[in-house]
Amino acid sequence: MDDVKKRSMLSFGKELVARIQRDEIPSLSAELAYYFLLSMFPFLIFLITLIGFLPLQVPDLLQMIDEFAPEQTMSIIESNLTTVVGQQNGELLSIGLIATVWSASNGINAIVRAFNRAYQVEENRPFIVARGMAILLTFAMIFIIIVALLLPVFGQMIGVYLFSTFGLSDTFLAIWAASRWIISSLILFIVFMALYYFAPNKRLLARNVAKGAAFATIGWMGASLAFSYYVNNFSNYTATYGSLGGIIVLLIWLYLSGMIIVIGGEVNAMFYERRKREA
Repeated sequence: MDDVKKRSMLSFGKELVARIQRDEIPSLSAELAYYFLLSMFPFLIFLITLIGFLPLQVPDLLQMIDEFAPEQTMSIIESNLTTVVGQQNGELLSIGLIATVWSASNGINAIVRAFNRAYQVEENRPFIVARGMAILLTFAMIFIIIVALLLPVFGQMIGVYLFSTFGLSDTFLAIWAASRWIISSLILFIVFMALYYFAPNKRLLARNVAKGAAFATIGWMGASLAFSYYVNNFSNYTATYGSLGGIIVLLIWLYLSGMIIVIGGEVNAMFYERRKREA
């Protein structure tokens, strides 16, 4: 039985590598990294401007990014956002939202093309429908990310309330604080499920996209933490690229993120085709 599983896993890996080469995943990942970079700072500006209307602080947002991003990337993000923190007004909020939606929808359009290529289907939806879907997905992701920011704040309030009311131990508070990893993983999984379900020009069921969403969730968190550890402890991009070192690190991180998202779509397409063949 073990030999059968090993052969199946080896066959799966070979097929996945072949699909990565066939569908030009590295090139698509580079395109996604470009769109991610364009949309990242308008999105962060929008969130920081929005924070003035929510029970949040700027460190809450930065802490969420700091858990996964390398130090050099965080220094660039913080230095750029510092210049706009004091400009929280309605005009900046609207400009940030428009820039975010347009840039992010371009990125989602690139993801749609990648997923359609994975399923070997053509994009025949009207331009307005395809762009509208991309914009709706962008708004949905903005909403989910805001919820992800609010949950730890309210979660901490709930934990302190339970601690004081029922006299729970300090261990409970430590476990409660660590639950943010579970919350982050769950939110990421929901985001990827929605992306893999709606983006391809293919009628799918939730079960058809769950495996790819799980792969993308675990893969993105693992790759981000591993890359962050590598950059922070073993690599010195500043010595090679000078003042551009932080930007290079940011681009590589976004490139890896884009690659994992697209590979998750390929994983879904592989299981979908295998299920059709077996049927």
